[in-house]
Amino acid sequence: MNTTLRFLQYFSLGAWVGSIFYFVAITPGLFRVIPNQDTTGLVVEFAITRLHTMGVVAGIIFLIASATLAMDSPATARRLSLPAAGVSTMILLTIYSQHVIISRMMDLRHEMVSVVATPDSDPRHQEFDRLHSLSVDAEGAVLLIGFASLFLTARRDT
Repeated sequence: MNTTLRFLQYFSLGAWVGSIFYFVAITPGLFRVIPNQDTTGLVVEFAITRLHTMGVVAGIIFLIASATLAMDSPATARRLSLPAAGVSTMILLTIYSQHVIISRMMDLRHEMVSVVATPDSDPRHQEFDRLHSLSVDAEGAVLLIGFASLFLTARRDT
């Protein structure tokens, strides 16, 4: 049973962190390959929504597996507390990014019809750019916390 729970921890968190890596690697290429940047933005929006959904599910799986393992002993609970706190933070950041930041970006994109055709001086475009920067920062934070949480989870087994 413990082997299965540890597998679920590594698989769920590894898949989440790996998916973020893939997203970061593929996104610039999409903007180069797809000639219309507004269309590319829609593709990226679709992908990040799926990434966030998968991440939250993976985080919940990690937390359930960790809580179950932590019931074994107080020492195991202490070793898992920091990775669990990291994954909880990742989940909160992801939910905030998706339902606050990206949701507002989608509203602005709808208002502007075309982000590319909207002048940079337009307050909606400026707000969109600001939110995009926040979204990138949030995703970067999730990735870094994910690295640390994965490392701490693996390290506890040595």
